[in-house]
Amino acid sequence: MKLLLLAATPFEVQPTIKYLHEHFEVSSPYHFNKGDLEITLLITGVGMAISSFAITFTCYGTKYDLLIQVGVAGAIDKQFQLGDVVEVVSDCMADLGVEEKDGSFTSMFELGLLPGNEFPFRNGRLWNQPEVERAFLPKVHGITVNKVHGSKASIEKMKKDFPFAQVESMEGAAFFFVGLQMHGHVLQIRAISNYVEPRNKDAWKLNEAIANLNEVLVEVINNLLV
Repeated sequence: MKLLLLAATPFEVQPTIKYLHEHFEVSSPYHFNKGDLEITLLITGVGMAISSFAITFTCYGTKYDLLIQVGVAGAIDKQFQLGDVVEVVSDCMADLGVEEKDGSFTSMFELGLLPGNEFPFRNGRLWNQPEVERAFLPKVHGITVNKVHGSKASIEKMKKDFPFAQVESMEGAAFFFVGLQMHGHVLQIRAISNYVEPRNKDAWKLNEAIANLNEVLVEVINNLLV
């Protein structure tokens, strides 16, 4: 199996990198082999545009059996605890649109500038394929933004515009957009590092989220060896 493992930043997957160096054959700093499993690690960079280029460039001309994107996320839905690890099964580009003069948001799909029900979109959202969803993680619906929400007013507006949203990231929709079209078999795993609330980094649990994320990721990798 050829696995492409993606993260926006190296520190989000540093424990897994350490694990791979200790338990896999290392053919280059970002290529690991064990048995029939071949892992390529891609650090995409932060944001939709940068990560889209990195994913497309890496995937072009190479067939991967599975793409896994991992990283931290902010929780909009407070039923989740900080540190929880979840699978994002739908995502969308939540700031791709126009701000109307009354302050409301109209998406490119609502404007008729993008086909909201043409693959890979469904009702303006990007959905993972049901057959590759993993049953061991809670399923959530995400939004992807270029600017994370950090004020009460913008958060309340976002919740009104995207009532389904449970988590927020900066790369998830880009991963789904490219991955679903180029390979089809994708998995997005996120750990909750903070709540989407008026910005207060003192309340974040980033280290705990990264530790839990990588514990799950190592489990996933080991299951692929079976």
